Amino acid sequence: MKKNVFIVGMDSFNLKKLQRLPEAAECNFYSALDAGEILDVPGYDMGELIARARQRIETTPGETHAIVTYFDFPATDLVPILVEAYGVPGPSMESVFKCQHKYWSRLEQQKIIPHNIPKFCAFDPFDEESCALIEIKPPFWIKPVRSFRAFLAYRVDSEAEFRGYIREIRGKIGFLHEPFRYLLKNYAVPSEFADMKESCLAESPLSGRQCTVEGYVLNGEVAIYGVVDWVLDGHFSSVLRYEYPSSLPDRVKDHMAGVCRKIIKHVGLDNSAFNAEFFYDPDSDEAYLLEINPRMSQSHADLFEKVHGVSHHRVMLQIALGRKPVPFEWQGKYNYAAKFMLRTFEPGKVVKVPTREEIAAIKQEIPDTIIRPLVREGQQLSEFQIRDSYSYELADIYIGADDREGLVDKYKHILSKISFSIER
Repeated sequence: MKKNVFIVGMDSFNLKKLQRLPEAAECNFYSALDAGEILDVPGYDMGELIARARQRIETTPGETHAIVTYFDFPATDLVPILVEAYGVPGPSMESVFKCQHKYWSRLEQQKIIPHNIPKFCAFDPFDEESCALIEIKPPFWIKPVRSFRAFLAYRVDSEAEFRGYIREIRGKIGFLHEPFRYLLKNYAVPSEFADMKESCLAESPLSGRQCTVEGYVLNGEVAIYGVVDWVLDGHFSSVLRYEYPSSLPDRVKDHMAGVCRKIIKHVGLDNSAFNAEFFYDPDSDEAYLLEINPRMSQSHADLFEKVHGVSHHRVMLQIALGRKPVPFEWQGKYNYAAKFMLRTFEPGKVVKVPTREEIAAIKQEIPDTIIRPLVREGQQLSEFQIRDSYSYELADIYIGADDREGLVDKYKHILSKISFSIER
């Protein structure tokens, strides 16, 4: 009998990756929630989303064997609620919230990896004296205690900057904070976090090379299976590309893996994929944890597929079915792969995007390239609900190559063949 696997945030791009897995033949993939119900939406009614997911699960014939996601908010937050309701393998609600709530997570990290985190302080953005109450001197970063894609994250260099950013945060923080607070108050989270007025976090800045560690935990055993490098814009700190495999020395990767094992076990995360974002500072030879996410990063899936011959959706699926993941082999078509994020740094109206014919011609010329435009003609870039605070992402471009230089060369060639026009 086939296994019924429910996906919170099903979309065609990731479903195709799942359907190419060796385990796909023994699975039926169903949508608990579609991606269109949780991505780029005007708001989140968490109670209604939970009820809708449960209704779909309960009206599907047969048993429920697994519930998974590869997306961030609200999908990652909903999975532990659903796996507990249906008794399938998955992480506990408390362990997931200890990762997702940035202040709670830092408090837990402080107990077990104090030398691998920045200074931090929670504050209430609606308190007129909040700047004076922050115990960290500028420069520092501010962000909501629940965020993703660097939503409402700002670097603060002065009190005047702080006050300007706070006005922006006050007007927009409820978009994520209120639905997240609904979960905190309704699912047995300690009142010190569920009821806290401090909805933002200030942190001292980290520097160095940024990367993501991909891993999993099964029955208390933590394993790391890949490290992905980040290449950032030098001025705005926006991500320009993810590159795999990492060029960091093995000893640095091993050190970051050790940090991951400590914090994963400490917060009690189990039966889950995870990814952890780090800064490696070569001057101090130390690794600093930016955040830990209790899910795989779907942004890296095509990179693993190009290099290993199979995406790391396989890890997510095997864990959800209660199986130990099969180690990756280097059986992909390429030695290196990257996800490039084409960005612009000023608002405007999109007046031209690449045509299907232009994209098809690129794919013909550079096989296995994926180009995913994220905007449409006529769209105002300022309409994006969730984005980083300094840029607008126009397209994701996935490329494989025999060497790192080949990745950049192919990307430059693609940009010479396609174009986006923005009316300022």
